[in-house]
Amino acid sequence: MAKSPVNQLLYDGLQVLQHRGQDAAGIVTGEGNTFHMHKANGLVRDVFRTRDMRNLLGNMGIAHVRYPTAGSASSSAEAQPFYVNSPFGIVLGHNGNLTNTEQLQEDLFRQDLRHVNTSSDSEVLLNVLAHELQENVSNHRLDPAAVFAAVAGVHRRCRGAYAVVAMIAGYGLIAFRDPFGIRPLVIGYCDTEQGREYLVASESVALDVLGFKMLRDVAPGEAILVDVEGNFHSQQCAASASLNPCIFEYVYLARPDSVIDGVSVYESRLRMGESLAEKIRTDFGHLKIDVVIPIPDTSRPSALQLANALGVPYREGFIKNRYIGRTFIMPGQAMRKKSVRQKLNAIGIEFQGKNVLLVDDSIVRGTTSQQIVQMAREAGATQVFFASAAPPVRYPNVYGIDMPTLQELLATGRNDEQIAREIGADALIYQNLDALERAVRMANPAIACFDTSCFDGRYITGDITPEYLAKIEHARNTPRPSGDSSSSKQLDLNLAREE
Repeated sequence: MAKSPVNQLLYDGLQVLQHRGQDAAGIVTGEGNTFHMHKANGLVRDVFRTRDMRNLLGNMGIAHVRYPTAGSASSSAEAQPFYVNSPFGIVLGHNGNLTNTEQLQEDLFRQDLRHVNTSSDSEVLLNVLAHELQENVSNHRLDPAAVFAAVAGVHRRCRGAYAVVAMIAGYGLIAFRDPFGIRPLVIGYCDTEQGREYLVASESVALDVLGFKMLRDVAPGEAILVDVEGNFHSQQCAASASLNPCIFEYVYLARPDSVIDGVSVYESRLRMGESLAEKIRTDFGHLKIDVVIPIPDTSRPSALQLANALGVPYREGFIKNRYIGRTFIMPGQAMRKKSVRQKLNAIGIEFQGKNVLLVDDSIVRGTTSQQIVQMAREAGATQVFFASAAPPVRYPNVYGIDMPTLQELLATGRNDEQIAREIGADALIYQNLDALERAVRMANPAIACFDTSCFDGRYITGDITPEYLAKIEHARNTPRPSGDSSSSKQLDLNLAREE
């Protein structure tokens, strides 16, 4: 067990990874056999006050920020981590999305005799883990073999994407990743005078900022266990496992200073810009581009490298209000539309009388793209071209990213010319999927396959049917009573520390 409290470290970790979710935040610490929890809706800085931090006692803990991808974003009941008191007392944080939640809920109720209090699949996952621990423990005593057998049971029962950290009261910390390795999970260490401490997080940037060294990524299907004495255990718990990281992490979600599955996010975005430049030279050589302007912040590396490759000036044409949240994460299309003008403002001198190439990381709904093109024209641009570092998003994402329904996706049922007209651009350049995969794989050739389902409709878990997608579409588009959190799901930070 660590010799110092972890509450401040967990808080700082959440601040570093606030970009992964802005809807709710929570921290649980472990002090002996006692858990201390505080969680609520809002940003990290608003959820935790000094009095809350003082109550988070203990030398191990987990923390989480919520990112809602469907249903209600107002239910504080679905803020994580979740807690269950049997067996032993367990808290859990989850990044991803289960795809067989309904079946698991029924099995938990009818077979496992467990009650799930919310509609969150993260609470379902917690109860599956709790049941499997109960089934595998002998004489009411935990050991690594029982923990790993329980995680193997989770892998057999749960489908979809999940990177998980959990804490067992008085015993230790568990972290594991789904057998396809869709969502990221890294582990780091820090050697102190008192011994070695471990930290697990969604992105390596948390390790850097908190003073930990990168140990490695948690492997697909693998489970990590650190007990209260500081003993480190790991074991592959899936019958078959393969690495298929979500490529959208590199396009948009992750911070550029993170390294995920051996790939520098920043380097991959530079290469996306290079391949976009090559496509422009080959297929759009007739365009007269005077200036390349990124749409801040995620697209900056791609735009910079694109401009360098084309020999065109790179300029910052939009100023971002850093106190407005990322529009992609905001719940509700009305709020998303309202926020764009509050978030960005054009610098007229960079647009006046110029043919401008705007570069963004991706186009999902097109709401932001359309308004930004209009802003560029109002600022005096002669022509406005638009480049996307990612291919057209044409399919729902079911693994934990907020793009679940076909009708919300601008590219569904439209070709490039139609999309260009929809957003008001004079020309539209999309990244090719093979070029995107190549841009990421160049940093780690060992990655044979990515989750690219939102671009090509290939769902690597093999259980996504047209009926399943239709059910998601119906649930997404059905109005719900105020306060009903049905179908709510989150993409989160998983952060934990123990010596």
